[in-house]
Amino acid sequence: MTRFRGPKGTDDILPPASRVWSRAELTFIELSGVYGYEPAITPIFESTELFARGVGEATEVVDKQMYTFADKAGRSLTLRPEATASVVRAVIQAGGVQGVMKASYWGPMFRYERPQAGRKRQFYQAGVEYLGESAPEADVEVIELGYRFLQEMDVPDVEVALNTIGDPADREAYRAELTAFLQERIDLLSEDAKARMELNPLRVLDSKADVEAVAGAPVPIDHLGPDAFAHFEAVKAGLDRLGIPYRLEPRLVRGLDYYNRTVWEYIPRRYDAAQSAVGGGGRYDQLFELLGGRPTPAVGLAMGIDRIILAMAGSELPRILDLFVVAAGPAWRDEAFAWLSRLRHAGIRADMALGDRSVKAQFKAADRRGARAVAVVGDEWATGAVTVKDLETGTQQVIPIEEITAWIAEH
Repeated sequence: MTRFRGPKGTDDILPPASRVWSRAELTFIELSGVYGYEPAITPIFESTELFARGVGEATEVVDKQMYTFADKAGRSLTLRPEATASVVRAVIQAGGVQGVMKASYWGPMFRYERPQAGRKRQFYQAGVEYLGESAPEADVEVIELGYRFLQEMDVPDVEVALNTIGDPADREAYRAELTAFLQERIDLLSEDAKARMELNPLRVLDSKADVEAVAGAPVPIDHLGPDAFAHFEAVKAGLDRLGIPYRLEPRLVRGLDYYNRTVWEYIPRRYDAAQSAVGGGGRYDQLFELLGGRPTPAVGLAMGIDRIILAMAGSELPRILDLFVVAAGPAWRDEAFAWLSRLRHAGIRADMALGDRSVKAQFKAADRRGARAVAVVGDEWATGAVTVKDLETGTQQVIPIEEITAWIAEH
């Protein structure tokens, strides 16, 4: 018999391990909502040209990593390797930004890469886009949001690697200087770096294979115009006021071509992996125009959920059920099942073990299913009460049935 396996570079995430993924999604949605971001839902595949133009043909993502295919009409489509270009395309198509728009997203992305820990061919990102705002405080807000998300997900000892790559006009003189530097070391560069040097020499700074060759290269931060310089100073001052730790990383350019000015990555210092960044972002003030829209300043981030879960401090799986209903014996099973339905209608996350099981077996099922508490339907039911037990503290008491919602809220 044929045994099917998932495609290389993908993961199956099953219960109970999926609990932490649910926690990540709910935490991000709630936190981004606190900051005023609302969900943007876009297609998983787009026109290939959208990513070639938006992400940049000189990037490794477009050059080597995209999943591209022709549909039955011969149109070239690509599974999204990232979400920002899709969100911007959708906003332009809807008429553009009126004032400001704050959008969040969550979902799978796709890149054809060599699979390893923290680098999959189908991976998950959560992100936000702050559209229509040029103030440096927008950069600070987005950086803070990502930092707080990592705190809420128990990722310890995180530092922000921070840089600025200036404005397009600033990069003209810098590009010439960097190209001259690279030409002097052309024999030391990888073949990929030589190819990228012609289209966008900044990409060479991002090449892991050319770290030694570019040591001592000129860096963007030394070639800033007055506006970009003032913007970056304001970003650093804002992070200082909020107490967010950062270090300047002059060679950080990120892997996508649409960035300008502020760029950053989140680095957990205790996370030992080849892919050490668990998220990052930057400002992309020219992307709207590049994709045919009106000039619109913007800044955003993307958080790598796969890597965040790998980097989390060792902790128990979160409990996902508010209550597990246990029938004290076969005579109470129908009553317990009917009560379970009423609990669910009241918005309580509840479950029970079906079939003829002992009380001990039902308690074991409650623990396996991730319940925070158990309610036993037994002799007390006749007096309008149930026995409840907090599975985290072990405390147990008898309470009136109508007080179960309040008891759960307190525990």
